[in-house]
Order: sequence, then C-alpha cells, then structure tokens
Amino acid sequence: MNLGKTGSLTEDTAQEIAIGALSFLSSDPEQLGRFLSLAGIGPQEIRDAAAEPGFLAGVLEFLMQDEQLLLAYTESAGIRPTMIAAAHLKLAGGVDYFAHH
Repeated sequence: MNLGKTGSLTEDTAQEIAIGALSFLSSDPEQLGRFLSLAGIGPQEIRDAAAEPGFLAGVLEFLMQDEQLLLAYTESAGIRPTMIAAAHLKLAGGVDYFAHH
C-alpha cells in the first residue's frame, strides 16, 4: 500500500483497498448478493456502478457494517482494519457522514 509523505492514505490506495474488498465480496456469492441487494443493482451492473462516485465508498461501508466480514477481508488482504475506515473517508470525499448525522 502506498502511503503519502504525511502517512495519509492516497486516493489511489483507497481505491485499491475498495477494489480488493469488492473482489473479496465477489468470492462469496451470499455476501455479494447481500451487497448488490442493498446497493440496488444486479451483478451485470457492477462494472458500470464501480465507475460512479461513491460506489467504492459504499463497498467499504458495507464491510464496516459487518465486523466478521471486515476482519476476514483485512486478514486476507494483509491490512489493518482501520485502513478500511481511512479508505472510506478518502473515497467519500473526506466527509465523515456519521459525524454529521
């Protein structure tokens, strides 16, 4: 993972983490189905949706709602669980939705 000079997460690294999370979800049809249902899209629409702003942040948000799934992904990816929240914050435009609602 590429951290910037200040130690903060770059947008590219945040995207890599989210794409890895999406790939991880894709390996489990049940979890992928849950995610797609919540996202309101079908499997054939993933590629188009992934190009939309916020989709990758949504993937990470989905992981953060399920601690077991989050820990399974971070362990398989070899990253700290806190990296998911940092990547989500970066991809969500630097605004922490939950802090403002």
